[in-house]
Amino acid sequence: MDNIGKIGFVGGGNMAEAILKGLLKGTLPVSRVMVADPSDERRHLLKERYGVEAVIDNREAVKACDLVVLAVKPQLVGEVLSGLAKAFSGSKLLISILAGVSTASLEEAFDGSPRVIRAMPNIPALVGEGATAVCPGRYASTDDLLTARHLFEAVGTVEAVGEQQMDAVTGVSGSGPAYVFTVIEALADGGVQEGLPRDAALALAVQTVLGAAHLVRESGEHPAVLRDRVCSPGGTTIAAVKVLEEKGLRSALMDAVSGAARRSRELGER
Repeated sequence: MDNIGKIGFVGGGNMAEAILKGLLKGTLPVSRVMVADPSDERRHLLKERYGVEAVIDNREAVKACDLVVLAVKPQLVGEVLSGLAKAFSGSKLLISILAGVSTASLEEAFDGSPRVIRAMPNIPALVGEGATAVCPGRYASTDDLLTARHLFEAVGTVEAVGEQQMDAVTGVSGSGPAYVFTVIEALADGGVQEGLPRDAALALAVQTVLGAAHLVRESGEHPAVLRDRVCSPGGTTIAAVKVLEEKGLRSALMDAVSGAARRSRELGER
């Protein structure tokens, strides 16, 4: 990130906070970060918690920064961009984390050849374990894409994809943590139902999901192969897996991904 003078966030919500937290944990000095947010409470929190400069005017942040992270609600993008057009120049890089909003629609808001990168991070970025996909707009360079990768590597892992795949990314990893939270909660509830204390059940469920994910990543094995190794003939696990198949867990998760991807496409059509 040494080639970027100052980084500005338009919108100071949870995802923006996760990214700036990761950047500040690295080598980026706080003097190179600015956040614009309309909420007095939010600006005060970010200033007190991280020492960043927090302003109310989006244009002030855009004018002062070389890299702008657009982190507002997708429904507000038209209103926000109309106020930024005059402050944004071709020398600046815009990275958008708005679900469903294409690079083409962002480019249309500005004159000339605006450099735009679209990204889809997820909420585990708050603890440095995010999963982010990035894709370049029409005028973004290879160096711009590399800058975006470095930005999000501060809070987790990064995959470069084609823009036509970004709605699917939203369904898998953008919304995916909510599915996993539901699984963890359900596992813990099952443990309580079978007599475990609530705190023990939750701790065991959390570590089980964390450990299983870590094993998939570190082993390089397909999840189905690892599952088969746990399913002893006539054992407890294969009996449980049978119930999951009968209840439709696999199809429910696949439908959840499709539902989120569909909603992402709908947001982009507005």
